[in-house]
Amino acid sequence: MTERLMPFDDVLATFDPALGLEVHVELNTASKMFCGCPAVFGGEPNSGVCPTCLGLPGAMPVVNGKAVESAIRIGLALNCEIAQWCRFARKNYFYPDMPKNFQTSQYDEPIAFDGWMDVEVDGETYRVEIERAHMEEDTGKSLHVGGSTGRIHGADYSLVDYNRAGIPLIEIVTRPILGAGEKAPDVARAYVAQLRDLILALGVSEARMDQGNLRADVNLSLAPKGTGTLGTRTETKNVNSFRSVERAVRFEMQRHGAILAGGGSILQETRHWHEDTGITTSGRVKSDAEDYRYFPEPDLVPVAPSREWVEELRATLPENPTQKRARLQAEWGFSDLEMRDTVGAGAFGLVEETIVAGAAPQVARKWWLSELARRANDTGTDIAELGVAPADVVAVQRLIDAGSINDKLARQVFEGLYAGEGTPEQIVEARGLAIVSDDGALGAAVDKAIADNPDVADKIRDGKVAAAGALIGSVMKEMRGQADAGRVRELILEKLT
Repeated sequence: MTERLMPFDDVLATFDPALGLEVHVELNTASKMFCGCPAVFGGEPNSGVCPTCLGLPGAMPVVNGKAVESAIRIGLALNCEIAQWCRFARKNYFYPDMPKNFQTSQYDEPIAFDGWMDVEVDGETYRVEIERAHMEEDTGKSLHVGGSTGRIHGADYSLVDYNRAGIPLIEIVTRPILGAGEKAPDVARAYVAQLRDLILALGVSEARMDQGNLRADVNLSLAPKGTGTLGTRTETKNVNSFRSVERAVRFEMQRHGAILAGGGSILQETRHWHEDTGITTSGRVKSDAEDYRYFPEPDLVPVAPSREWVEELRATLPENPTQKRARLQAEWGFSDLEMRDTVGAGAFGLVEETIVAGAAPQVARKWWLSELARRANDTGTDIAELGVAPADVVAVQRLIDAGSINDKLARQVFEGLYAGEGTPEQIVEARGLAIVSDDGALGAAVDKAIADNPDVADKIRDGKVAAAGALIGSVMKEMRGQADAGRVRELILEKLT
């Protein structure tokens, strides 16, 4: 069934949107949250499990100290208060990918709370208030075999891999974000992107959205314009790219708007995001907190970080992202518009890494915001997931600076990088992209261009040197863009003047 959608401008004219984001960050600890099993991505199914993370009778959990440290550092970086005393709780529900039949999480006593992060969208700053950042464990992974959707409905059977069960997670929950209006999708995207930058700077997670290290649940509700109330929300689960966060917010705004304008009511439920079609579909009726029957975890002692330890960790925090951007903008010499476009494209961290790797600021910005941003847009891929590393961009530019290739040929090198054909140097060699500087080959091409364009040649002989551009173009076309344009010009003038 196709969802009815209300035009976005009509939604804004009639309703006020409220956003809420729950971002799950998978920590890069060596072991799981409550046992010694390795916390690694991949591996043979069910090869990284033990009695504790399988929830077998008699197995006793022990809190991962490094995970607590990472949680505190995340909380401090988000301007949160750090609890002097907190504890874990059991969140009870039936999911086949949680073998204990409950999740060990935090409920009313999170380790970090009452924080905020400022994000900038189109020159305007929005303060996103953080309600809490709490510790918990990840679930396993279900694989539904058969059927056409890859989901349990219609599947022939299901398989479960518990390797991920018990991986340390930090869940960062915002308070409702109000007043964003038409910028709501952009604010959601900017927040998740800036949060990822912060997590990477802290070094507590790989934060790879394609591997599920960082994933967002998007809560959205609409209320009649000007009422100042909150509507019934839906929660779109496990959105795993910046672009999809933006699209999910926009889609849900239009879907809610159509339902409400038609006299219907919103069902409080979870929704599934479909990357291929850009729509959400119904998941399950959303449970309230009381439905999970939280109660304190009896097998774990409370966590009580000393104030001295908290202050020691505060001293390890990286530079505030907003202040860092202002500082780097000045160092790089970017205009406000250039910096805004860089951040808006999700390329700020990539540009920074490229500059650190040896590229000039404007060179780094040129490639990420032209060739690479175009590719990301054409393929519907986040720019960070193109398979091109900052070091690759530096290597391409060095080939240009050395005269081995030009900007036009560099685009073919990037095509090779997208396809995984090796390093830029290997791609140039394998594809035969190197610029030809040999006078013999160039001379023959120049002679042909002169013979094919006698009128242009006569103009150059008469002193109209600017006409050489037309002959250079002919030579470049003949040699598939691989001629040394400077040497071609010299040869043309040598022969005609």
